[in-house]
Amino acid sequence: MRPATEEELSDIVKAARGPLVVRGGGTRVVGRPVIGDMLETGALSGISLYEPGALTLVARAGTPMAEVETALASEGQRLPFEPLDMRALMGLQGEPTVGGMVAANASGPRRVQAGACRDSLIGVRFVDGAGTIIKNGGRVMKNVTGYDLVKLMAGSWGTLGVLTECAFKLLPVPEAEATLLSDSKTPAEAVALMSQALGTPYEVNGAARGEDGRVALRIEGFAQQVAYRRDALMTALGGDWEVLETETSKDHWRGIRDVTAFAGREGHVWRISVKPSDAPQIVARAECPVVMDWGGGLVWALCSDGDDLRSRLGALDGHATLIRGSEATRASLPVFQPEAAPIAALAQGLRARFDPRGILNPGLMG
Repeated sequence: MRPATEEELSDIVKAARGPLVVRGGGTRVVGRPVIGDMLETGALSGISLYEPGALTLVARAGTPMAEVETALASEGQRLPFEPLDMRALMGLQGEPTVGGMVAANASGPRRVQAGACRDSLIGVRFVDGAGTIIKNGGRVMKNVTGYDLVKLMAGSWGTLGVLTECAFKLLPVPEAEATLLSDSKTPAEAVALMSQALGTPYEVNGAARGEDGRVALRIEGFAQQVAYRRDALMTALGGDWEVLETETSKDHWRGIRDVTAFAGREGHVWRISVKPSDAPQIVARAECPVVMDWGGGLVWALCSDGDDLRSRLGALDGHATLIRGSEATRASLPVFQPEAAPIAALAQGLRARFDPRGILNPGLMG
């Protein structure tokens, strides 16, 4: 099923007599396998509103991200949160879509400064599990009282409603960027260095450690400012640094954003969100290749096929999510971090409110 209008989508959901598998571009196959009728959003496509002067864009959920990025680039603008493209990591084809990006709350290295996808999302339209068309937030959308649906829909993986339209605030593309690359550091040394860099006044908006142990720090802005802040940062941190400029810098951060270090390699990929100070201990327990982002707050781990990394990590003040795994493993392990009882009850209450029949991606999140 591939509805072309919001009303058609509403009718399909109302008429459904069993589970619906909500799908955008098919590039983020995450969560427990769901058996049901496929509901594709790709025909709900197109940019509804773009006002460069107001730094605002509204696009339908099935709009390819490439179309959005092309439109923004023509005006020297971008989405602040640097959404990752999971195709290489997942070994999948297809086109990432606006709705899929929001449903996954897909956020890249710039999150340490600009926040996550949900922080740039200012409005949504969606169809809930009863077939009701709901609007929340945004300058051209009617507000409803009660839940902050904009925040709820980001990261809900299609379990609360089927997105039809999303509105975003934008930022200008900086004139220049530079990346500093250190020599190899242990995880503890890397976290200490990244924390120091992020605590300086030099506006570092990317801090990551590659599989090779090298720390990358990114600065963006006007060319003259970037040159000054780059040199001042190297002086403040000490040590030897390699400098990457402009396109070389951009390529490096695309690799970090999309976790290309693990693309095409055998094994399962886990995404672990923790306090940066806990990252070195997490890496030691993982005992597998890792990439660190967000100053140590995000750890990507490449583990053996079928390995339950979460059990090896033990008590975790954070979240460990199985991002890439076989269908058999995704069916046998909790893909998302098991929730504490009060949080689980709250989540179940939300699903009961917005999907009373339990037909939207049922069981996908556990």
